[in-house]
Amino acid sequence: MKSHFTPDTEIVGQMKGVIKDLEVESSDEDYEDEEEEEIQQKPNKTSSKGGMFSIFKGLVGSKSLTENDMKPALEKMKDHLIAKNVAADIAIKLCDSVAAKLEGKVLGTFDSVATTVKNTLTESLVQILSPKRRVDILRDCMEAQKQNRPYIMSFCGVTILYFIHLHYITLKLFFLFKVNGVGKSTNLAKICFWLIENNMRVLIAACDTFRAGAVEQLRTHMKHLNALHPPEKHGGRQMVQLYEKGYGKDAAGIAMEAIKFARDSKIDVVLIDTAGRMQDNEPLMRALTKLIKVNEPDLVLFVGEALVGNEAVDQLVKFNQALADYSSSSNPHIIDGIVLTKFDTIDDKVGAAISMTYITGQPIVFVGTGQTYTDLKALNTKAVVHALMK
Repeated sequence: MKSHFTPDTEIVGQMKGVIKDLEVESSDEDYEDEEEEEIQQKPNKTSSKGGMFSIFKGLVGSKSLTENDMKPALEKMKDHLIAKNVAADIAIKLCDSVAAKLEGKVLGTFDSVATTVKNTLTESLVQILSPKRRVDILRDCMEAQKQNRPYIMSFCGVTILYFIHLHYITLKLFFLFKVNGVGKSTNLAKICFWLIENNMRVLIAACDTFRAGAVEQLRTHMKHLNALHPPEKHGGRQMVQLYEKGYGKDAAGIAMEAIKFARDSKIDVVLIDTAGRMQDNEPLMRALTKLIKVNEPDLVLFVGEALVGNEAVDQLVKFNQALADYSSSSNPHIIDGIVLTKFDTIDDKVGAAISMTYITGQPIVFVGTGQTYTDLKALNTKAVVHALMK
């Protein structure tokens, strides 16, 4: 199967250390410029740059602000956030946070309004986007090395069936030729490249035994990754291998064999690629639950599309619930983090990222931002705030 990537040795050496944050197009000085432009606008005209700040122009004055003063502006702010794909209940929470900060204040200039709103939103978003636990994969990989065992990451996600109404034969053909999906295997390969860049040997376990072409896609990535990091550059060690048993086999069993192989071969990390599945498909969700329970991965990552919007939130909640429901354990292992793919396609509609983190309490560990191995970033609050303010 043809891969999106071609080996380009120029990208080697660009991903040493922790994953870099998403870049922010605008600095604080740019915000100040936008605020000045807003002040110069006519009262009934909204600047294309000022974005949400224009909503609060009516609050400028010398008296203390009351809840009634703020209500019209906060309603508009809520609509603005929802238009950015922020879930409605989270938009209300953000507005309440701004209201609490502004109430009773005397805001004599537009600059003080804009600064207060920006700072308040930032504080609220930091709280929402702060994970329950810190995910430091490189540190955890090194800790696993000390214990003489591989660090295990499992990737799971939904299959989006746009043509579910088609008859069986056509649907099988659709699966055969549908290559891109949500980008689970592609982003697994990006994470693999990052690990190799940090001198970790990786075993990819091909446990998607359902989708035609899944194993071949991983095999192509393996070849490209080994071409970028050949054994002669790593003391004769092959940096990435693929463990495969073909199609139609038990995924949990393949994962178990792969982990044993990695332990015996002193491989540092195992990346388990599982089949995409609908969150309400009971047999496939039971199979995934079995894989996780039997193999006890260190990290279970849900891979979802940023462009799906708030549907992704519903998918994630039901997916997590299914993992809990089909586990016989009183303390089931559910999703530990999120990989948000195709983030480069959503422009400034970043609301799904906020909503998914808020609802699950789990961090967005990686953000996919393009088609090359280096197009992998970490989500940062400043980038989210900037996009929301547009």
